[in-house]
Amino acid sequence: MEDTAYIKLIEEISLNAWPSHKIELYDGWLIRFSHNYTHRTNSVTQVGASSIPVEEKIAYCEKIYENYHTPSIFKISPLIDTSFDLLLEKRGYEIQHTTEVMTMNFTDFHPWEPVSAEYEYYGRNSGLPSFVVYPEEIIVQLQDRITDEWITALFRLNGTTNPTLRRIVPSMFKAIPKETIVASIEIDGRMVASGLGIMDREHVGLYAIYVDASCRHKGFARAICNAILEEARKKNATKAYLQVVQGNTYAKKLYTSLGFKDLYTYWFRVK
Repeated sequence: MEDTAYIKLIEEISLNAWPSHKIELYDGWLIRFSHNYTHRTNSVTQVGASSIPVEEKIAYCEKIYENYHTPSIFKISPLIDTSFDLLLEKRGYEIQHTTEVMTMNFTDFHPWEPVSAEYEYYGRNSGLPSFVVYPEEIIVQLQDRITDEWITALFRLNGTTNPTLRRIVPSMFKAIPKETIVASIEIDGRMVASGLGIMDREHVGLYAIYVDASCRHKGFARAICNAILEEARKKNATKAYLQVVQGNTYAKKLYTSLGFKDLYTYWFRVK
């Protein structure tokens, strides 16, 4: 029961952390649409009790996504009755993007000690250092807000080229209603690593952890995560969470070494 309550909390704060372009609340189901940017922001998530027959509800959601010209996608977490997953399977839905949710108490955090930090006092940046320097001259830049420049550089890192997505996704980032810690590493003025911490109820979520292919296995992701976690801890966060696609063994190894442990797994059913 305790695990179920905590899973419910993580599901709730992760919904807060990543708004969709459009959201419709339908009899306890959130129908989220974002032009297929991610499965998370383009799927049906169950958040409350239902009164309408489930077959009728599925048909309604399928019609909505058909009008959006995107596949029908349902998120399946441990909070969902297994009979619903089986029903979708019988209707021809296949499993995609199985994702592992990891959490950490800060008492279990294994930090990487920085060499130095630089603060600039301009009444902004919410007390964050402007730069944190780690061994091997890895310099993490921190900001307290998501800028257009950071989003444009992120698109280059994660390969987002679709003009519609490049138009709508910035507004999704800027609609995040929670305090953020925005991290980046630059080489010759070009962002080669990114990260985003999102604060909510004594938790920090790690999002948008990307490293340019030419800069992997150099400690950049560790430095980014470490900088966000350390600053979140200073802001009274006591726990952290993240989501990693199953099979990403390098990322999983990094997160485990930081102190994260598996909590639960979710997946998407896609027609």
